[in-house]
Amino acid sequence: MRWLARRSLSAVATLLVVLTLVFGAIHLAPGTPFMPRGDRPPLDAAAVARLQARFGLDQPIAVQYGRYIGALVRGELGESFSARRPVAAMIADAIPNTLLLAAAALAIEFLLGLGISIYQGIHAGSHRDRALTNLTLFIYSLPTFWLGLVLLLVFGERLHWLPVGGITDPAIHDSLSIAGRAVDRIRHLILPAVTLGLIGAAGTARFERPAVIAALHDDYIRSARARGVGSRRILWAHAVRNALLPYITLAGLAFPFLLTGAVVVESVFAWPGMGKLAADAIATRDYPVVMAATLLAAVMVIVGNLAADCCYAVADPRIREASR
Repeated sequence: MRWLARRSLSAVATLLVVLTLVFGAIHLAPGTPFMPRGDRPPLDAAAVARLQARFGLDQPIAVQYGRYIGALVRGELGESFSARRPVAAMIADAIPNTLLLAAAALAIEFLLGLGISIYQGIHAGSHRDRALTNLTLFIYSLPTFWLGLVLLLVFGERLHWLPVGGITDPAIHDSLSIAGRAVDRIRHLILPAVTLGLIGAAGTARFERPAVIAALHDDYIRSARARGVGSRRILWAHAVRNALLPYITLAGLAFPFLLTGAVVVESVFAWPGMGKLAADAIATRDYPVVMAATLLAAVMVIVGNLAADCCYAVADPRIREASR
């Protein structure tokens, strides 16, 4: 409980620092809210002044910051400048879509990455291991937006196997059966999830491979073999479990990144999630939405690290003994 209390206080301090830095950065950045986009005519100066007064933007930045922190303590995220909707409602609409994308991408990333790393660890030094090492390095070096565009052009535009964007087909989705709606959503999910998951799987495989190789050559593995323990049990019950410690770290950090950092992929595939919401808010200087996305990102990073620490304690008995 003392450890949890310390971590909670540290989390609150971290959140406050992050929110303060982002609040100052977005107010000092060039551009202002209510500016025209594209070929739209600019708003009348009097209308802009009324909007700034309505949202408190005519006050000094210190006053605006104090009002924001006070509203946040009360659980209020404010109202979007551009959408004229409560920010909490916009977040509630976007979060399920990003959670779905993040879960699918995580499944691809860690199942495929762990499988490749185990295979490389078993066949370390072979031609297959070197080929997979070069392949994962190549995939991990690809820009996310470039891979997304290539997959979209090949499987969407040329082959017409999968949809090119959106979360569902707006023309036919509502008329489909329950099973048809699920299939329609899965078809729209494949390309963005593969884009995120494939690059992540390559990084996971490269990160996890040395841990698997080190675990397979450790002393306790030799002792298990000397006691006559089967190869499969040695691999899964001993080597892989001990090699999972860096894997747990990756999982704790990857989920918050996928939840709030998939800005490029969601923009490429027009996926209506947190990433696209944050990108649009930054483009329009929608301060309340930007701050809400930042708050969510910081919370997810902190929760992800805390979950990783707890999983460490489950996977490694030495950590539990040290805690006692």
